[in-house]
Amino acid sequence: MELNGRPVTVDELRALGLYNYGHFTSMRVDDMKVRGLGLHMDRLVRDSGKLFGTTVNPVHVRSLIRATAEKVSSPSIVRVTVFDSSGNLEHPGDAMELDVLVSVREAPAIASVSPLRVESVPYQREIPGVKHIGLFSSMYYRRAAQLRGFDDALFTDSRAQISEGATWNIGFFDGKHIVWPKADVLPGVTAALLKTVVASSGTPSIETIVQLSQVSETWAAFATNSSVGVRPIQSIDSVELLDDSSVIRNLQLQYSAITGDAL
Repeated sequence: MELNGRPVTVDELRALGLYNYGHFTSMRVDDMKVRGLGLHMDRLVRDSGKLFGTTVNPVHVRSLIRATAEKVSSPSIVRVTVFDSSGNLEHPGDAMELDVLVSVREAPAIASVSPLRVESVPYQREIPGVKHIGLFSSMYYRRAAQLRGFDDALFTDSRAQISEGATWNIGFFDGKHIVWPKADVLPGVTAALLKTVVASSGTPSIETIVQLSQVSETWAAFATNSSVGVRPIQSIDSVELLDDSSVIRNLQLQYSAITGDAL
């Protein structure tokens, strides 16, 4: 874990730990390459502007990621967190210079990741378009779902319209189309890459409102995030979904075939 390219101290993490104001992006690094690296950089620039009214230098951030990733074995998950170490509770608008915290952990083996069993929960993330560090509610509902025997939580709005998972986007195959829920969600990098792949392959794809009641055993579903790419969803609540979908297997292969960008 390094802050602005050097080892971080406990005191420098004080504002991050106490005030929980900032944003981040996480990416999987394989052989010093990242799928959708430009999209991750765009996210950091965009969200810095929204939360702080200033921005980070993507070229500098990329060099910080590269320096940290070179010190660990591949594959790994690199998280880049942007915050203001001098921030304070009384005047959060006084940000002077943004800090970049780069942390790394071992990446999960994609082949060993099992299908998800998820529980629907009425919840709307705060400022859904920003990948902010306020993960309390996501972790709360994930924990609650796991205590009830599920793997994770799937969020819906007050009208039971599906939006996204705790830390992932969701897509479906209804027998004819790849279906992406039309909702206020965090625009995931993996989902964006998949949408491009699907469009170029000619597979019909739509974005529409998806009611929880629409999902049936004739549908297949999948979760997307940068850590594992495309992960099948086995069930939503008590509904067992299609578990032999060649479409989802094909999406996994298409995503794996995407060439990563060199750090």
